[in-house]
Amino acid sequence: MDAFGDVLDWLSGRGLEVVLIIVGSVLLARFVAWVGTRVTDRIDRNATESDALVRSEAAKHRHSLTQVLTWAAVVLIYSISVFFVLDRLGVPITGLVAPATVLGVGLGFGAQRIVGDVLAGFFIITERQYGFGDVVAIQVLGGMEPASGTVEDVTLRVTRVRSPDGEVVTVPNGQIVKVINLSRDWARAVVDVPVPTSADVNRVNEVLREVGRQAFRDPGLRPLLLDPPSVMGVESLDLEQVNIRVVARTLPGKQFEVGRDLRARVVQAFRSQGMQVPQATATEPVQDGATAVQERVR
Repeated sequence: MDAFGDVLDWLSGRGLEVVLIIVGSVLLARFVAWVGTRVTDRIDRNATESDALVRSEAAKHRHSLTQVLTWAAVVLIYSISVFFVLDRLGVPITGLVAPATVLGVGLGFGAQRIVGDVLAGFFIITERQYGFGDVVAIQVLGGMEPASGTVEDVTLRVTRVRSPDGEVVTVPNGQIVKVINLSRDWARAVVDVPVPTSADVNRVNEVLREVGRQAFRDPGLRPLLLDPPSVMGVESLDLEQVNIRVVARTLPGKQFEVGRDLRARVVQAFRSQGMQVPQATATEPVQDGATAVQERVR
């Protein structure tokens, strides 16, 4: 009976405090996560309701920074609650300093990758390499193909990317060796138009220049372009055809849409002039993300 009474006394005293600490930490962590979600939703709503056609770099950075701060706050809350629980259980915190030092050294060797992930994530956020909503191609250490898609989540440890096929790719920040940001500040649509070697190159150049001028005057396409598309001339030459390159600077992330529109305009212009329609320009599929590099739209 004395032992049972001691258990009841402990449950009504320190045991109750332990339960309250655990429940309080869980509720506080949920509240922090809820606040972080509200803040990010508000940032997204302001970006959606604004007149801007693309999300600003400041909005991307604020969204990513909010996600990181929320994640760090939740980790801090649970870490502090562990120390409070140990103290209420009668475990001497000061006595754990020496064992914790030894354990920390051991974990330091075993968790170097985690530490590297966190440090890499810190520099990604502070240097604004990319943020929420950016279209990126991330080259991973030892990986054959880059992880391409739209950034959906950035924390100090990992980056989550939604691929054009709808797949979610999680990349540890410490394993990133190269990042290609396709939606930073401005982008460029590059369309290579193949024409037969027998064609009049000067006439083709003039037709493509007119296509660029009409595209820049189009009210639907004009807001996506930073300047009129320009004809760079012959890009490559082989026995049967030459490739003439058309380049257009666009708003970030809009290069794929502009590239598709320019292709269609080139086909229509060639047909109206009675010229041979370039096969690659008429039938070449266009995909979003870094894979568009393979289709000559960057």
